[in-house]
Order: sequence, then C-alpha cells, then structure tokens
Amino acid sequence: MCGIVAYLGHRKAHEVVIKGLKRLEYRGYDSAGIALLNNGLNIYKKKGKVSDLEATLKEEELNSHIGIGHTRWATHGEPNDVNAHPHYSATESLAIIHNGIIENYSSLKQELINKGYTFRSDTDSEVLIQFIEDIQINNDCTIDEAVRLALTKVVGAYAIVVMSKNDPDTLIAARKGSPLVVGIGKDEFFLASDATPIVEYTNEVVYLNDYEIAIINKNELQLKNTEDIPSTPYIQTLDLELEAIEKGGYEHFMLKEIFEQPKSIMDCMRGRLNANSGRLVLGGIREYANKLINADRIIIVACGTSWHAGLVAEYFIEEFCRIPVEVEYASEFRYRNPVINEGDVVIAISQSGETADTLAAMELAKSKGAIIFGVCNVVGSSIARASHEGAYTHAGPEIGVASTKAFTAQLTVLNMIALRVAHKKGTITESRYRELLVELETIPSKVEKALKLDDQIKEISEVFKDARNFLYLGRGYNFPVALEGALKLKEISYIHAEGYPAAEMKHGPIALIDEEMPVVCIATRDSSYDKIVSNVQEVKARKGKIIAVVTEGDALIPQMADYVIEVPKTDEALMPMVSVIPLQLLSYHIAVMRNCNVDQPRNLAKSVTVE
Repeated sequence: MCGIVAYLGHRKAHEVVIKGLKRLEYRGYDSAGIALLNNGLNIYKKKGKVSDLEATLKEEELNSHIGIGHTRWATHGEPNDVNAHPHYSATESLAIIHNGIIENYSSLKQELINKGYTFRSDTDSEVLIQFIEDIQINNDCTIDEAVRLALTKVVGAYAIVVMSKNDPDTLIAARKGSPLVVGIGKDEFFLASDATPIVEYTNEVVYLNDYEIAIINKNELQLKNTEDIPSTPYIQTLDLELEAIEKGGYEHFMLKEIFEQPKSIMDCMRGRLNANSGRLVLGGIREYANKLINADRIIIVACGTSWHAGLVAEYFIEEFCRIPVEVEYASEFRYRNPVINEGDVVIAISQSGETADTLAAMELAKSKGAIIFGVCNVVGSSIARASHEGAYTHAGPEIGVASTKAFTAQLTVLNMIALRVAHKKGTITESRYRELLVELETIPSKVEKALKLDDQIKEISEVFKDARNFLYLGRGYNFPVALEGALKLKEISYIHAEGYPAAEMKHGPIALIDEEMPVVCIATRDSSYDKIVSNVQEVKARKGKIIAVVTEGDALIPQMADYVIEVPKTDEALMPMVSVIPLQLLSYHIAVMRNCNVDQPRNLAKSVTVE
C-alpha cells in the first residue's frame, strides 16, 4: 500500500528519491520521509504529502549518493511525524522503510522491551528494524545476514529496504507479499514499489520474488533467499514510456485516464482480435486453455472495481459459454472453506496484480487443486507470476486511485476470453460470434463518442454537487455498472451512494426516495428495457430526481427523466463498456466541484497490498 523508493549511485540521492515518491504518492499520502547518509545517517520525515516534506528540506544540506524514501498509508499507528517512515534502529545506525504488515510485531516488540529496548513510534516497522539490529549485535554479523535471520522469524507481508551508517555503499532489500522492483543503471541502482520512479533512468529491472533478498552495492546486485540460497538476477526490459506516467495537460490523472479509454481498449485488442477474419487469439492462454473450455464452474475472485468487472463477466460467460460462474470478494473467499472441485477454474482480476486479498485467494484455490487464470495490468506483478496462465490488459499505468480505464480494459479481456471459450465449445453460433467480434471492435469509437458528453455531464454535476446521497439503478448487464458508478462517487466525492438492481428498489431502498434524492438510472435499450421503464416511473412517482443514461434516440424515458445522457447504441452484452463512461465523468466533476482531491482521495490508496 505504501510507496518505497531507494537509490544508490552517482546522482544526488534526495532528488531521485523525492521525485520517485511523488510518482508513488497514489500508493499512500498520510506522511512521507527520506533517510540519507550525509554526515551520519539522517532521517527527515513529515506528516502530510510529499510536497510538505519537500518544503521542510529546503534549508537542509542533503548531499548524498545513497538514500531511501517512503510515502505512507497508515496501518499501525496514526498518521503523524513520528510514525512516518523511515525508522531508526535503537542506536540510529540503521534505517528502514517498509510496506506491509508484520503480524507478529507485538510478540517481537515485547521480547525487545524485555531486553531494555524502547520505541519512538507505534509502528510494526520500527519493531522490525530494532529486531534486525538486535540480531546483528548478538550474532556479530553483516547487515544482510541480520536481515535474513530476522525475516526467518517474521510473520506477515513486507517489502523493505534497509541502509546502514556502517555500510555506506550498501542497500539491503527484501519482499514477501508486497511488490519491489530493482532498476539497474550504469553504476547505479534504483528500488521502488513499482516501475514508475525508475523508467526515467533505466529500462532494465529485476522483479524480486517472495522470500528474496537483494544485496546492492556500488558495483553489483546479489540475490539470495531467506534460506541463504543465492540466485541469478533475471533482468527484464520495461515496456513503459515516461509520458504514460505524466498528466499530459489534464488537470488530474483520473480525467486523463478516463479520456485514455478509447486507446486503452484498443490496446487490449491489438494483435488479439481481427473481426474481419474472425480471428481471436490470446497468447497468454495456451497450455491450460482446455481446462477453461471444459470447466465445470468458473470462480472469479477480485476486489473493488475488479469485482464489478467480474460481475459483468459472470453475465457474459454464462450467456455465451454456458458455464456456471460465481463471483467472490477475494477478502471473503480466502477466510472461509470454499468448495473447489476438480474441473473448477479460478479467474483472478486485479489492476495492480498485487492485491493482497486476491493473491491470498489464489493461493487458497491453488492449494485445493484449482487452475488459476490471472487478468491484470502490470507486467511482472505477483498475480501474473502466481497464475498458471492469463492475459494482461495492456491498459498502461493507472495513477488515479479511483480505477477507470482498468474497468473497461478488464471487461475487454474478459469478453475476449469468454468469446474464445464459447467459440471453441460451440455454445455460440458462428454468426453471433462474428457479430460480437465486429461490435467489440467498434467499442473504442463509441467510448470516444460518449466522452464528448463531458460538457453536458459537467452541467448536471453542478446541479447535484451538494447532494448528500445518490442511488444508482441498473438491470442485467447494467446492474454491475450501477455498483461501479456508486463506488466511483463514494471514493472521490465522499457522497454516500448505493448501487442496486433496479427491481430490488421495491424491497427497501424505495423508502429513501424523495425530492432530495438523485437517482441515476442506467436505462439503455436491452432485453429488460420495459422493466427499467417501470422502475423509472416508480422513482418519478415519488418525486426522485432522475438522471437517466439512455441509448441514443430513446423517446420514452426522456419524457420521465429530469436529466438525460444519451450514449451510443451497442450490443447489450457490451453496453457496460459504454454506459460506465458518463458515470465516471459525473463522479469526477462532482468531486472537483466539491474541492476534493480527485487523484488522492482520503483514506484510500491505489494498490491494497495489505489486509
């Protein structure tokens, strides 16, 4: 969840680290800090954003070729200067930055207190660095050996970087359950939670594996695991451009990413889909393709927006593949004893590929013999590596905390997987298959057309920016879109919102409707259109303020709705990729008008790598 950056080389370390922290601030922004070796081991940290930290550093002498930095999303201990990272060891000869949770920190802390140690902060991270130093002193060992021995006693998840006053040309890094990547430059090394702080300097990286420790000095990178077994670094080439992680003239990353969707959807299909020839190829699904085609049941595990994409996929897969589908919150799935049988397949969905609950759900399913297919965006991520097979969305970096282009990219990939399976199984006619391929290819242009509604949606947003509650209604394929629209509004504007199947409104939520309640009805032309018309009438009869998302040319619902947003016509099964666009824009503009921090909403972080 937190952001980690570290540097060792010939540049000014604080400049590299601060710039990197700004790029990782979407991972956490409760507090920030850096540690440098400049006339001793010095830590500078501050509650608030990286800019707050930067302001306090202007008068400091910061010359150093080695440094570590951290931007925090609080878990143990409230956000304040003291709990900010990095943390000193007892003698202040070591410093640590940490992403994750040390589950047995309490017992380790008590053991250290019994030895006479005291603690400055409330964090589990300080316990870890004190524990590492205690081991180093008692065993008279090197810092990398002390880290290795400490990690054999640690329970939980971590990505850590440790620096030592007594080893001024060395960084020690390790990971388990939290991402960490090493960038390799010319006589310099970079460490970060993801590649965004690294791409400016090098395109050669090593993704650390679980239980792996990196020993970095000026001349080399060495890897070993917690059992002290060395390994050879596997160097990969980054497929990431610097422009992709800049705002590109947009006010916010979220707005940029909303408007990138025509391109990101096209990038998902590029090289995979050719409607003219009826060609649909997913190169990442080969060896286990028959497992998917012959699955008795598909279980989709995901969190947040990815869970909503899974709900849409449930409709699509069941309709065209005729395979039963269950969509599970990964956080619930992992803590019960799910029934997984031979012939079941699990699809794990995650934008970052690092979502802790989804990873744990995958491991549980694998332990019961399931085949895992991953759908994620980040190459080299933990979910990609833990899956048997899968497909990348190729949507490009998503920096805004509220996920937008990831949703439509995930739907693109999931739809292609389903169409491939249905065609192979023969559960879809050739004509219907070709029809959907052709329609899928048109989705980027239809999304582009929907984006042209931005000015109209901005005007509607002005009307409802001070609302205290919203209700979102949809049926069939558009029900998960209602959930997603409500989530977007909650995340970034802090307005309470709920999404419901439209028919369920009569079973409770209708009691909330009055003249003060905005109700967003996703009412596009589909097989349940007549039913959604009835639901709109029910809202209107109770004086609810209706914002209707309809298909272009609809003449009926506009007569009842207070505000109408017309989206291009497409196949019912693909409509969520179009109907969600106005809801993304609505949430964005309302949040901006409420002076909310759109890209960094309170209490949230982009990648939930802790439980």
